This record gives sequence, C-alpha cells and structure tokens, in this order.
Amino acid sequence: MLDFFKTINFLHPYFLLLLALLPVLGFWYYYKRREHYPTIRMSTGNALADEVSWRGRLQWLLPILRLLALGALVFALARPQQIFKEEDVTAEGIDILLVMDLSSSMLAQDFRPDRLEVSKRVATEFVEKRRYDRVGLAVFAGEAFTQCPLTTDHRVIKDFLAQLECGILEDGTAIGMGLATAVNRLKDSEAKSKVVILLTDGDNNAGYVKPITAAEIAREFDVKVYTIGVGTRGKALAPVSRRSNGEYIFGLATVQIDEDLMRKIAEMTGGKYFRATTAEALEKIYQEIDRLEKTVIEVTTIKREAERFFPFAFFGMLCLVLELLLRYTVLRTIP
Repeated sequence: MLDFFKTINFLHPYFLLLLALLPVLGFWYYYKRREHYPTIRMSTGNALADEVSWRGRLQWLLPILRLLALGALVFALARPQQIFKEEDVTAEGIDILLVMDLSSSMLAQDFRPDRLEVSKRVATEFVEKRRYDRVGLAVFAGEAFTQCPLTTDHRVIKDFLAQLECGILEDGTAIGMGLATAVNRLKDSEAKSKVVILLTDGDNNAGYVKPITAAEIAREFDVKVYTIGVGTRGKALAPVSRRSNGEYIFGLATVQIDEDLMRKIAEMTGGKYFRATTAEALEKIYQEIDRLEKTVIEVTTIKREAERFFPFAFFGMLCLVLELLLRYTVLRTIP
C-alpha cells in the first residue's frame, strides 16, 4: 500500500485542502446530534434504561459513511495519477572491488562496536550510492578469496558484507594476497575504470604474494588502488590471544599499520592512501572516493501516467448511496 502511494501524483492537489473540513463537519455533527435525533420526555425512563435497539446502536454509522464519502470524493477531485517511470541508462560504468581485512585485529574496540562492524556498515552505504557500477567483494586474513564476483545486484553485495566475520580464514594479514585476488577479478574487465578499495588495520605478515608485487600487477592492468588504514593511533583494546573454545581474549595492543606501504601501493597505481582513526573519518573517506570515482551517465526517463481517481469516486458514491439507503430504511428515525 505504501509503495502504491509513493507512485501517486495529484493533478489538482489544492482540492486536498477540503479535507481540513472533515474534522469540522464531524465536530458539528456531534454537537448537533440531539437535534438530529429528538428525545421523548417521560416522567421516568427506568423501564427503558436497558432497552437500546440495534438500530439505535448503529446510528453512529450514518455520519461516518457520509464523512468517508466526502473524503473519497475530495481525493477523486484532486485527480490522483499513478506515475510509471522507465529509465534508459547509457553509461560507461566503473568496476569496483572492495577488499576487506578479516584478521582478528579487526575486532579491536577503538571503533564502536569494533572496526569490522563499522567498516561493513560504511562499505554498505558506499555500495548503495554506486547505482550503475559493478561491485565485487574480496576478503583476506592469512589467506584470501573472492567473496562475491563483480555484479550489478547490489543487494547480493550488501548481504555478503553483512555476513562477514573474523575467524573464517586463517589469521594473519596477507595484504598482497588480498590485492592480487582483487586484481585477478578485474584484469579482464572492459570497464572504463577499474578500482580496488583495500581496507586493512595491520601490516603485511602472511601470504606468498608481496604487496608491492601485487601493486605492480595492478598497475599493469590499469587498476587503481585506494588504500585505507583503519585504527586509532597508539594503543587499542584488541584480541591478544584465543582460548581453546575459540573465544578471543582482549588486551591493550599497539596499533601497527604500515602506512608507507599503503601509500606506496596507492601512488604506484594512481590511487590515494587514507587513514581512518574514527568511524566519522572512515565515512568521509568513502565519500571522497565516491566523489573521485564518478563517470558521465546519460539517463533517459520515460514517464507514463494512469488515472486513479475512479476507485476513490466509486468508493465515495458507494458510501453515499449506502448512507442514504440506511437513513431512509432500516435506520430511519421519526419524524
């Protein structure tokens, strides 16, 4: 029902101002109800105290039907029209691969509730803005794999982002592996622009592909890499060990991000390095990347309109006829 009204436009909306009269009419009718239904004066009404007929109980229905009829007819006068839009999009889109760090340090609580949850939320908001682009998702820790290939179905990407959690991969930070996995997905793309957004909170300590080697491969295939370092400066409450049951033990740990490496990867590929020390800073970083990676889009909108006043007019006339029939038949009053 709500989706229906989102597509409704009124050709004569000023008639809707008449709806303001309905509460006034309702109050007036309630105030004058004794004149509509005269009473009989009797010396005592004890004998009739509990004798209220079903006709008496239904008298309130008559003014309700009349007000509904007037309201529906006002909507009909306003000429509601349902708008159908079709978009013909001409664009050379951008292929974007999000590369997300799933090492245990992403559970650090210098962000609330932790770095991973904030990163997932902000990435989801970014995907929602890239309406005409193909977006994919790769993840890494001590190893890396493609979570979702490039797709225009952004609902799928958002579902995969929501399901990400630490511990599904061998622990570690294989930045080179994560970047190489993303480049492998983009190398055959024919998009005008190919972009990787690599987010991590540590330095490279795992994997058999060096980050610089992965950056050279990205440059070879014209893949631009934006790197983001996530984490406060100094120390943060982060996992320091793990119990046998898999539960993490938290303690203060020094935040170590190889910013020189992240900056070099970005410079080699024509991208840019960002440091996010707060959730708000991370949001601004994604907003800047969204601004930097824009493409010209030609959208031809075809709009069709369909009249929708008839159901309102029919309902109003139905209520009016029903009110008149009841008033002069079964709910008739004397005189």
